[in-house]
Amino acid sequence: MSLQAIPTSLPEVLILEPTVFGDSRGFFYESFNQRDFEQATGQRCTFVQDNHSRSARNVLRGLHYQIEHSQGKLVRVVAGEVFDVAVDMRKNSPNFGKWVGVSLSAENKRQLWVPQGFAHGFVVTSEEAEFLYKVTDYWYPEHERSLIWNDPDVAIEWPIEGSPILAAKDAGGKPLADADLFD
Repeated sequence: MSLQAIPTSLPEVLILEPTVFGDSRGFFYESFNQRDFEQATGQRCTFVQDNHSRSARNVLRGLHYQIEHSQGKLVRVVAGEVFDVAVDMRKNSPNFGKWVGVSLSAENKRQLWVPQGFAHGFVVTSEEAEFLYKVTDYWYPEHERSLIWNDPDVAIEWPIEGSPILAAKDAGGKPLADADLFD
């Protein structure tokens, strides 16, 4: 198998590390292999859409989730570096409201599996970053929700100085106490 799953403090959220073959010419690795993904994560899912974003330093995107048509996300960075975060939004989970953060970069080639029931976001820690992610359901704007990035009850330790650059929908995110939750 060319993929290793590394547990995080939230058992369902996994760091995926591919086997990278490198030499003086460069490198090669399988960025996605369905069989290896299923074996490493124990998840059998279908990805229906790939997304690609580019952002500058201190841009914070998230924390997003869809309350209906919930999405599992497989995320990675192909240029630059981000601090990627998942927050457990399942009200009956023993880890409800807890978060995990992981550095993803073009250099470390790590991916993060963020399953359904979690809010997801990232902040760019390099000059700019290109972020790719596969999702298990389509985007439905009427079901999209944003958890506010700086909710003191969640207390994410973002590696930024000053205020991040936010979209209006992210600046208007709800605190966990007022957010729509998963059962």
